Amino acid sequence: MQTNKDFWQGKRVFITGHTGFKGAWLAFVLHSFGAEVTGYSLKPPTSPNLFDLIKLDDKIQSIIGDIRNFDDMNQAFTKNKPEVVFHLAAQPIVMEGYNNPVSTYSTNIMGTVNILECIRHSESVRSFVNVTTDKVYHNNEWCYGYRETDTLDGIDPYSNSKSCSELVTACYQRSFFNNDNSSAISTARAGNVIGGGDFAEFRIIPDCVRAALDSKIIEVRNPNSIRPYQHVLEPLFAYMMIAEAQYKDKKFAGSYNVGPDENDCITTGELVSTFCNVWGNGLTWKSLSVDLPREANYLKLDCSKIKSVFDWSPHWNIKAAIKKTVEWTKTYQNKGDLVECMGQQINDFM
Repeated sequence: MQTNKDFWQGKRVFITGHTGFKGAWLAFVLHSFGAEVTGYSLKPPTSPNLFDLIKLDDKIQSIIGDIRNFDDMNQAFTKNKPEVVFHLAAQPIVMEGYNNPVSTYSTNIMGTVNILECIRHSESVRSFVNVTTDKVYHNNEWCYGYRETDTLDGIDPYSNSKSCSELVTACYQRSFFNNDNSSAISTARAGNVIGGGDFAEFRIIPDCVRAALDSKIIEVRNPNSIRPYQHVLEPLFAYMMIAEAQYKDKKFAGSYNVGPDENDCITTGELVSTFCNVWGNGLTWKSLSVDLPREANYLKLDCSKIKSVFDWSPHWNIKAAIKKTVEWTKTYQNKGDLVECMGQQINDFM
C-alpha cells in the first residue's frame, strides 16, 4: 500500500511544525498533491531555512504560534476545520534537551496535550498522526531493532519527553477516541532523517553541508554511533499512508516504526564517508574528541509491523538518500530552482 495522490486533493490538512525541516517538506508535498494546508508553528528555527527558501507561506496558510498556547492554536484549528492532522512541532534536538530541559518537556508534552485537546473538541478531524522518534524506547544497546511493544523510556530529556508524548497520545486514545465515530489516532516513530534543506545545529548532515559549502574538514562528534538514517521523504510518505489508511478504516490506527532496512543502519562515520564521496572536491572528515552528554550508541528499529500491515518498504537506500541530499544542496549552492528540484525528487521517489 502507498499513499494515493488523488486522496489528498482538496483535503483540509493541519500541520504543526510546518516551519521546520520535516514539516516544510511535508507541507510542500501535500500542497503539490492539492491539499488545503494550514500550518501552525513558531518562526523558522534557523537562518537560512527551507520554509523561507521555497516561499512556503505563499503556497499554504501559515500561522505563527506556539503549540504551548492552547487558546491560540484552538482558534486556528476551529477556523480551518481540518480533516487530517499531523503533529510535528517539537523541540527535536538531543543536545538542546540537555541545555533546556524545562522548555523541552513543556513543548513536547504540553504541545501534544494541546493538539489532542483541539482534536477532542473538533467534529471535523478524521485522522491524526503524532510524529515522535526512534529514541522513545528504553535503549539497551541491543544489536537488534526495537519493536512497537518494547518499553518507552528515553534516556535524555528530549527522548524522554517524546516517550511521554507517546504515553499521552495512548491515554487520550483510550479515554476520548475509543468509539467508531471518533478520530483515528496513530503515532509514528521514525529514525534519523536526512535531506535537502536541513540547517539545524547538532545534526550530522547539516554539519557536513556547512563544512562542504565552506570548503572545510567535517568534524564528527560520535563517528561510531549507529543510527537508522533515511531520506526525509521515506517517513513523510509513510505518515501520509498511515493517515490515509486510518481515515478510511480505523483498524489501521496504532503505533508504527518507520526506518530503513537492516543494511542501511550504519555508523555516523560511514554516513559521513559516503557524503564525502558523493560530494567530491576532496571533502574529508575527522573525529572530534569532546565530552558529550549521554546519547545512545546503538539504535535500530524493527519495521516488521508497518511492512506487514501495509506491505511497505523503503524506496531509497542510504547512498541514494545522500545523493538526493547533495543534489538539493548543490542546487542551493548554485542558486538554482529549489522548488523544481524538490518536485523532481518527489516524482523520483514515487
